[in-house]
Amino acid sequence: MSAGLAALLDDIAVLARAAAASVDDVGAAAAKAGAKAAGVVIDDAAVTPQYVRGLAAEREIPIVKRIAVGSLRNKFLIILPVIMVLSQFLPVLLTPLLMIGGAYLCYEGAEKIWERIAHADHADDGQERVDEKTLVAGAIRTDLILSAEIMVISLNSVASETFWYRLIILSIVAVLMTVLVYGAVGLIVKMDDVGLRLAEKPGKGVAKFGRGLVKAMPKVLTALSVIGTAAMLWVGGHILLVGADDLGWHGPYSVVHHMEEAVHDATGPLGAVFGWFTNTLASAVVGLFIGALIVAFMAVTFHRKSHSKTPAEGAEGSAEVSAEPEPSAEPEQTK
Repeated sequence: MSAGLAALLDDIAVLARAAAASVDDVGAAAAKAGAKAAGVVIDDAAVTPQYVRGLAAEREIPIVKRIAVGSLRNKFLIILPVIMVLSQFLPVLLTPLLMIGGAYLCYEGAEKIWERIAHADHADDGQERVDEKTLVAGAIRTDLILSAEIMVISLNSVASETFWYRLIILSIVAVLMTVLVYGAVGLIVKMDDVGLRLAEKPGKGVAKFGRGLVKAMPKVLTALSVIGTAAMLWVGGHILLVGADDLGWHGPYSVVHHMEEAVHDATGPLGAVFGWFTNTLASAVVGLFIGALIVAFMAVTFHRKSHSKTPAEGAEGSAEVSAEPEPSAEPEQTK
């Protein structure tokens, strides 16, 4: 009986070691999958703070929390089920769907640039009350695209694994990336409050640093807003270039890749940095071009719709105007 107990304990020990090794493997795979999406994570962290600009300080963290919850819903209720089913049965559809999302990012980035150009004379518009519901909805829509790219990139690194293994790894990536991105965003948007508290400290050096932090944060948020817009164009353009290459249209991506290699070879020790910058800039230019085309199409389409309604609205308005003088005519006749 003691021999049987010893054998049972040995089996339990073997199973425990196997489970520990499996957990280590999953953790390592999740880290590897997430690392490949690090560039998009940085873009996501840069894009999101612009959505809390203009809000009261006490509303910033609640809004970030709502966007983070929406991001988790995006990942677990939409993205993860879709990419798991497609990767299992219709993997050929993953690239076109990702390209649609990339086109949307290009549109959003180009639209933000157009709004800044077209409404540059309305400097006080940012002082108007922010519609939090609309703001959160817009942030979650943008997060859907960025999260989809994060998850697809992560999926590509574990594509050869079994279905359940992929599901576990991608679930871990979804949670970790959400915590990382929105934890960083929450820290960024509250740095001015940290500065105010430091400015009240008795130490001169600490107080000076706090005041400097308070003064710097508006500039930091403005810079992040610009970076966020550029990131939309870069990520969107890169998705379209890589997607087109995967679908067989190799020309555009080949041009960008050759440019990157030429700059890399010409800049010596800094070749990796300048090569990456070249690829990024080219992707952003492509994103801006595609986004501008979509913005122009949307503007022409909606302008025509609104223009077709104008004559009827004008007729109603003219009828109301012509009907107004009649009551005033009676007093003039009675006088």
